[in-house]
Amino acid sequence: MTDQFDYVIIGAGSAGCVLANRLSADGTSSVALLEAGGRDWNPWIHVPVGYFKTIHNPNTDWCYKTENDPGLNGRSLKWPRGKVLGGSSSINGLLYVRGQRQDYDRWSELGCSGWSYEEVLPYFRRAENQSRGEDAYHGVDGPLQVSDMSFKRPICDDFINGVTELGTPYNDDINGEDQEGVGYFQLTAHNGRRCSSAVAYLNGARSRPNLHIITHAMVKKIDFVNGRATTVQIDRQGTPMSLKAREEIILSAGAIGSPQILQVSGVGPSDVLQSQGIDVVVDSPEVGENLQDHLQIRAVYKTRRPVTLNDELSNPLQKVRAGIEYILNRSGPLSMAASQVYAFCRTRLSNERPDIQYHFQPLSADSPGEGLHPFSAITASVCQLRPESRGSIHIQSPDANVHPIIHANYLSTDLDCKTAIESMKFTRRIMQTNAMKDHIAQELLPDPAATTDDELLYQARNIANTIYHPTSTCRMGIDDRAVLDPELRVKGVTGLRVVDASIMPEIVSGNTNAPTIMIAEKASDLILNERKRRQGMAA
Repeated sequence: MTDQFDYVIIGAGSAGCVLANRLSADGTSSVALLEAGGRDWNPWIHVPVGYFKTIHNPNTDWCYKTENDPGLNGRSLKWPRGKVLGGSSSINGLLYVRGQRQDYDRWSELGCSGWSYEEVLPYFRRAENQSRGEDAYHGVDGPLQVSDMSFKRPICDDFINGVTELGTPYNDDINGEDQEGVGYFQLTAHNGRRCSSAVAYLNGARSRPNLHIITHAMVKKIDFVNGRATTVQIDRQGTPMSLKAREEIILSAGAIGSPQILQVSGVGPSDVLQSQGIDVVVDSPEVGENLQDHLQIRAVYKTRRPVTLNDELSNPLQKVRAGIEYILNRSGPLSMAASQVYAFCRTRLSNERPDIQYHFQPLSADSPGEGLHPFSAITASVCQLRPESRGSIHIQSPDANVHPIIHANYLSTDLDCKTAIESMKFTRRIMQTNAMKDHIAQELLPDPAATTDDELLYQARNIANTIYHPTSTCRMGIDDRAVLDPELRVKGVTGLRVVDASIMPEIVSGNTNAPTIMIAEKASDLILNERKRRQGMAA
């Protein structure tokens, strides 16, 4: 293996795998794809319900934690991020959600030309192999398998009916013309197996002689010569290596990893860098700032009858039966995603478009990996789609092995607090509908004694948790403080881009995996087109 490549991609996650495939496709460019974790050989990665086994597992998860958060009554949260080929797409909940048309039009309004909905839609379509077939919004020629959910239970249908009673329409395609509505999620899965970005984009490309996939490659820093990013310094299981990039270095380490690597390399807020003894290459004050995430408020209700997954898997024999069903048919409980039903609804605070999202599950647990409750229960998690609260990612050491300080800063604005209160009221209204009320025996979370706005907000601060969607810490924009330009080039240097969820100027209204894949699809065109321009000028 040579130590010099045309492109060096840092991070083999949702975005990095896409880039590795697209940049190596014509065979003329040499590409190195670096991943700090290992190969995706753990069988639980490929079983949809396996996220119960892979998140919070240091073999597949970075196991980040936030600082104690005043907005959460001083609690610290676990923030799982994938540390394996496929990144977080190998350990996430498999839910395929693009966001709202207005999200991308807003990016364009902020000056990010080329990122309006009509301009990014072709990249969503290019990525997708939609099981329902092709139409104006969906593609069938892409590597990412998107399919309907096979695991359904009657109480899921009742939840859907309950939401429609409150005026939210049924909508079986939230990734089509309009997002508002309630229905069953589609999954990044095929024939009962997860379709991570590694499965979709690397499995067919790894045999290319010009693509070099290097696992267990912990990036230490990026070196610059005369303002140009030239070399990536890595540690591979105790062996230091230097990888040079002739064309570009591309950071796809995610909303936590990308700002951290920029900061340890000398690109970031000067006060943060100098406090760690790091020479400032570019004083870029918003590297690591503008952190956004979706905060979920879980409502758990005991049911009167044994109609939940808690009952189906309440003894070892039933678990064995579920395993056999999956082995034989790729169906049953092991084929299910993190949630079954979505609902994109409008609270009284929003008259224009949905401002909250539900993830409904016919089960309950304290957290993934801790086992189901020993009683019949359901979970309806609700999150604010466009939070105003902003946090930060700051290094606390020049050593990239040391996790950065994560200040999530949840529930720190008036709108976010009001939306949390209204969303909890909305959940209770759903459970009182004709479709749901006969199921409900008892409200467990939040505390049913909480009825005033102040009491509900206190409950939200006590029980809310991340829904694993950190974004926006290396935002693109045309203002002086933006980290990237709209072509995702790091301002103040050359030869360096960021391509992952950190580039979002504002978080999208929904789950972030599909948008991140779209970002990488578009970025691959930006990168290849720039190379063609340079070659044309040289000719």
